[in-house]
Amino acid sequence: MAQARDAGLRVEYGGSAMKAATKVGGPAELVGVVIAFAVLALTLGSLVAAGLPLITALVGVAIGVLGIKFVSRFVEMTGTSTVLAVMIGLAVGIDYALFIIARHREQLADPDTDVEDSIARAVATAGSAVVFAGATVIIALAALSATGIPFLAVMGLSAAATVLVAVLIAVTLVPAVLALAGERLRPRDARSRTRRPRPGRRERTPGAWGLAWARAVTRRPLIVLLAGVVALLALALPARNLRLGLPSYASEPTASTQHKSYDLLTEGFGPGFNATLTAVADTSRVPAAERVAAVTDLRTALAEDTGVAAVSQPVPNADHTVFVMAVVPKTGPDARATTDLVHRLRDNAPAVAKAGGTLYIAGVTAAAIDVAGELSGALPGFIGIIVVLALILLTLAFRSLLVPLKAALGFLLSIAASLGATVWVFQYGHLDGPLSIPSAGPVTSFLPVLLIGVLFGLAMDYEVFLVSRMREHHENTRNPAEAVVHGVARSGRVVSAAALIMAAVFGGFVFNEDPVIKSIGFALAFGVLIDAFVVRMTLVPAAMALLGRRAWSLPHWLDRALPDVDIEGAGLPDPRTPERNERRHEVAAH
Repeated sequence: MAQARDAGLRVEYGGSAMKAATKVGGPAELVGVVIAFAVLALTLGSLVAAGLPLITALVGVAIGVLGIKFVSRFVEMTGTSTVLAVMIGLAVGIDYALFIIARHREQLADPDTDVEDSIARAVATAGSAVVFAGATVIIALAALSATGIPFLAVMGLSAAATVLVAVLIAVTLVPAVLALAGERLRPRDARSRTRRPRPGRRERTPGAWGLAWARAVTRRPLIVLLAGVVALLALALPARNLRLGLPSYASEPTASTQHKSYDLLTEGFGPGFNATLTAVADTSRVPAAERVAAVTDLRTALAEDTGVAAVSQPVPNADHTVFVMAVVPKTGPDARATTDLVHRLRDNAPAVAKAGGTLYIAGVTAAAIDVAGELSGALPGFIGIIVVLALILLTLAFRSLLVPLKAALGFLLSIAASLGATVWVFQYGHLDGPLSIPSAGPVTSFLPVLLIGVLFGLAMDYEVFLVSRMREHHENTRNPAEAVVHGVARSGRVVSAAALIMAAVFGGFVFNEDPVIKSIGFALAFGVLIDAFVVRMTLVPAAMALLGRRAWSLPHWLDRALPDVDIEGAGLPDPRTPERNERRHEVAAH
């Protein structure tokens, strides 16, 4: 249309064929990676150690994405599938490597610890937790297949495959890289045994802020628990008005030709022109002499609806067995009135069926409404599957009934708060300037299901790494109060860093031009921060302090029936035994 534009006409492009390709790897996403590196450097205290998780995560993402691209030659996929795989694979890849490397450096703080022995123990403890946590993410993402929506099933399986690669990288490539790094990963204090502290300088105790935080939370656990729950419920209030749909071209960037074409059509023909529906009447079983009259009556009935602006003349096929009519609503594709109109138009189906025909209300807008309705119906069952899965997995991991119940309730609070914030921003239209949201509209129809699946896996990650250190200490001391404080002190820094890294990676996608990717990135980033810092780091220690010894109780019959899953490495031999020390000295002398 260059000649038309040169002649002075304003030409813009719309329609489903002009759907913009989903892009990834822009400056915003790179900023997220840079922030992740900064958090790693501060957490691990070493630039070398900070670079390792990024390298191994990028290797895992590259393998996962190449695999998805190969499979896409045989299976139809949306561009969102690849972006979601990159988003989740990069986040969990960095976090899983961080958990193992942090445990390794924690053990190397002891100057007598052998590097190879420390690597093995890090994989046996943190690595076991990585495998367990990764399995929950994979199962949760694969469970998206239960929604019955093919494109969503493909998205879930693609992301699950990338997470599987990240887990395999964490327990194979990461230990190999740690062995190559050798003594360079040992903390400086441990390398300088004879180093004297500077005069007037206080030596920092590892986990000091975590220890202080844990003591503050457990000092008044009931007040902390109630305040946290009330705050999360307040954040969740907007979710009561949740509306699901697929973004129209009104959600595209205002400078795009798709958004401009949407505005031109709205200005010239009314907002409903962008939501044009297609009424298809199958009249193959209607007597030939009665077909035209039946379709004419149908057109009259459709036009009489108060929400319809216009109905086109019926267009038949060659043998007059199928008739097509364009139905233009008075409201746009994102309006609730348009959804109600689709359901009312379908109420004409029985009258057409009585004459021997079949009526279909189709089109892009109707398809988006149907997908949203299907996912809304599947949401309660999907939440039920996830909650039951959480109870089973955590009961196996911690041999407790109250710990899994507490974790599941906290997860539901995180989901509710995340959905509330997403509705407040994208449906209500707040923060549209800073986040570059062109138009408020319904929340992407598959976002709640996707958010539940992904956030469940990540929430279980933090639960496993935090509570496993509590249980490890409780098994050794049988002091529940001390175990809670110890668990937060030892794991709080790593869990906080992991959450900040995930939020940085997900947050980078908030500034992606694709409205679907933008909303997914925001919901995941906000959900991770809420779950890690409010639920896991605040409500979990408070609840564990209130439960006391009851938190670790399990009925005897169930205790005997459950297999022993040792994710804390309690069954590992003590590295301080005389035999091991003697062997270490012999190796050193040799």
